[in-house]
Amino acid sequence: MKLDITKALLAGASAIAICASGANAQDNQEQRRGSVQSVISDTITVTATKRPDAEDVQDVAISVSAFNANTLDALNMRDLESLSYSIPNVTLDDIATSRGTANFSIRGLGVNSSIPSIDPTVGVFIDGVYMGYNGGLVFDMFDLDSIEVLRGPQGLLFGRNTTGGAIVINTGSPTDEFTWGARYTFEGPMDDDRGSSAHTLQGYVSGPIVEGVLNGRLSMYRNDDGGYFTNLLDGSDHGANEATIIRGSLEWTPSDDLSILAKLENSSGDGDGPSTQNRGIFERSTFDFSIDERGFYESDAWLGSIRADLNVDFGNGTITNIFGFRDSEGSSYGDIDSTPGFFFHSGSETTQEQISNELRYAGTFGNVDVTTGIYYFDQEIAYTETRDLPTVSAARFFGGGRQDHTVFGLFGQLDWNVTETFIASFGLRYSNEEKDASITYIRPRPECSIVAGTCPFTGTNPFVPGENNGFTDADEWSNVTPKIGFQWFPGENTNIYGNYTRGFRSGGYNFRITAPAPFEAIVASNGGAYAFDEESVDSYEIGLRHETEDGRGQFSLGAFFTDVADMQREVNASDPTAGVVQTILNTADASISGFEFEGRYALTDTFLIMANLGLIDAEYDSVAFNISADPGGLVDGADLALALPRVPETTWGIGFIHDLDLGNSGTVSTRVNLQHRDRIAYTDSNFGWIQEADMLDANLTWYTPVDGLEISLFGRNLLDEVQAGGDTQLPFGGNVAPLFGLPSLNDGVNAPFGAYPAVGTLSPLKPGRTIGIEFTISR
Repeated sequence: MKLDITKALLAGASAIAICASGANAQDNQEQRRGSVQSVISDTITVTATKRPDAEDVQDVAISVSAFNANTLDALNMRDLESLSYSIPNVTLDDIATSRGTANFSIRGLGVNSSIPSIDPTVGVFIDGVYMGYNGGLVFDMFDLDSIEVLRGPQGLLFGRNTTGGAIVINTGSPTDEFTWGARYTFEGPMDDDRGSSAHTLQGYVSGPIVEGVLNGRLSMYRNDDGGYFTNLLDGSDHGANEATIIRGSLEWTPSDDLSILAKLENSSGDGDGPSTQNRGIFERSTFDFSIDERGFYESDAWLGSIRADLNVDFGNGTITNIFGFRDSEGSSYGDIDSTPGFFFHSGSETTQEQISNELRYAGTFGNVDVTTGIYYFDQEIAYTETRDLPTVSAARFFGGGRQDHTVFGLFGQLDWNVTETFIASFGLRYSNEEKDASITYIRPRPECSIVAGTCPFTGTNPFVPGENNGFTDADEWSNVTPKIGFQWFPGENTNIYGNYTRGFRSGGYNFRITAPAPFEAIVASNGGAYAFDEESVDSYEIGLRHETEDGRGQFSLGAFFTDVADMQREVNASDPTAGVVQTILNTADASISGFEFEGRYALTDTFLIMANLGLIDAEYDSVAFNISADPGGLVDGADLALALPRVPETTWGIGFIHDLDLGNSGTVSTRVNLQHRDRIAYTDSNFGWIQEADMLDANLTWYTPVDGLEISLFGRNLLDEVQAGGDTQLPFGGNVAPLFGLPSLNDGVNAPFGAYPAVGTLSPLKPGRTIGIEFTISR
């Protein structure tokens, strides 16, 4: 069903009028606070320091943007990706070729691929559990207590794979008082000729099961999205998605000193494959695309955690143990050539199982706070990829990899209160990682499955004489991560801090080897090493947080310098026989420096302004691989002059919240936010780019006098900005466009941002302008 904007607005206005007509009978009920008061009166706390109690964000010595449930609601943030347009130097993108797969980047450090064997630069932690696989992590912010976005390496307390930063997500926990809530959302494209509508229903119930001893919580989420886009080939809606999340938790407090919190979640989804635009045929300023393969994706995952906290007399401290597990599987298929013809379609299946356990202690000895612990993580992941390239080979391509990944870590941090206003911090972490991998080259071969265990890793490929099937190998990396920092409180409301820290991202293996001969040549030149090497990051930063004495304003600013050695990159290149080749290499050393500002100030009790600014300057110091795709294979000044991928030079945003008191009829809150992000290079060669974006969001929320009832009208991406999840070059596009009566915008030489050696792109589109209405009730 298409979304009729007039009908939607009339429906919302009618609902508001109906509720308002009965509001006069509610004079004795307590009116709900407006959004401004929700933002300025709530103390935002963070758990990222891993102290026994959450700390006020204004008092911590890390670069972090934090949001609690009330703030997320007041800002009308409904999905993790939307945080990209509210935080400086942070990009929380979905790769879009594989729905829900995170390609997060912070301060210019990120990945550009759905290859599951790649360690993320930005770690995601859900209820204290590290997610070892990026799939299924870009989801709606449903029933959350808080989100913390940490910028910069977090290698001490969060493990060595978080060289860019960390996303700390805390889901809703049981309460000791009975509460419940529900929300219904209806939204869709503003243009009736584009796509279909989406419906979301979610709710929770929480409270005591055994008074004072056992509390419980149950929450559910259901989304049914008809698809935002229209496929020009047949006029059908595209981008459909159905998602279900069921989450339950129990909190047992057998004594005043011991509490145990257990959480279990199942999430599942299915829908269309990616809505891919070929920019050798269609203008990148449009949402036009024409594909002959609808594609699909399916996913199912279980996530669980058990957290135990025991208060002990030793150092008046707390012993915390967090056990976690995740079991996920998914499959997908998509139109990679992004044309109306059958040139390159591809699918995948992935299974992942992980367990982890963190045991830590935090206590105080005189003027020294101590945090120390031990960490274990084990992950088994299997990945099969299929490629159909009928103009290249009658046989299908099969391949992929299987990997066992084990991590062991020891960590400790001392915070020495030298004076009442000065704290010195010292930390150290030892980490050891082992990876045992078996890889099958993705080549034409008899049908097989890595997941099912039927693909050969040794021997020769019968479809390609003289070519090896693959290899098995194992490697190990060990490192020590130091951290030195300080905090100075020159005034009651001012916090100045500085840190030096080092982070590592371990080496590993590429599950997606589609060019065996060049890969084996690289192996030979590296002394027979199949694994790429680790990446190291040295980070220096200084920051300031300040809150005005009247509590109306909060400001934070910081500057950072990051030195990256042996940068790991997934180098993309079009290929006439494999479609696309992605080679994972240690390509370069680089320097990244920048500045960040975030602030908000309530000019009155009912008017709040917000702003943020991020500046980054990034450049290569040395290059060890021909990332410019020079036909001669030379490494020269052309490589050094390239822009680093996923690094916007400038991000900035400004917005406001205004509350209008309607007396007995409640409060109407208006929020408007505009966020800008500069264009970014997508590929190392700079042949692929993501254009700049100006994202304008707005919502109008009525906090009705009916206890707990809110009604919102909202709009997202109101300027209808075109954004893509990638811009990978293909050997299909403008050269085949005439076969389907389509114009060719790329003749193989000219392109919007320079010269392409290919004639098309794989550019999965993100939704444009959407509007909707939302009903929320809670007690």
